[in-house]
Amino acid sequence: MKIIKVVAAVIKATNEHAEPIIFATQRGYGDFKGGWEFPGGKIEAGETPQEALKREIMEELDTEIVVGDFIHTIEYDYPNFHLSMDCFWCEVSHGALVLKEHLMAKWLTKSQLYDVDWLPADIELVEKIEAGM
Repeated sequence: MKIIKVVAAVIKATNEHAEPIIFATQRGYGDFKGGWEFPGGKIEAGETPQEALKREIMEELDTEIVVGDFIHTIEYDYPNFHLSMDCFWCEVSHGALVLKEHLMAKWLTKSQLYDVDWLPADIELVEKIEAGM
């Protein structure tokens, strides 16, 4: 089975009530269009996961991020490929999270984490980050 190696950014901030919030995006293209995910993408040859994440967030959201601690690697079998997704805590350092490839985006509090229809691999990540919020 084909293995696709990707990275995902769990972009965190705090809302006006000082609650931790994370940024979720809705896919705007491909087989999984409409599903919710953490932004990121494929690692290119010669890139570290952190470099790939910074590049992908700039390409997709026109935003610079600081990549923080590693959360977990999600291993998930989709019907046509195996996804290996390195996931990191991130924060915005510059930019306004402009949607260039996604349909929608939302900031979610811990109590709202399950209010969107996450893609299967990303729902595993939600379970991992819930404790970190």
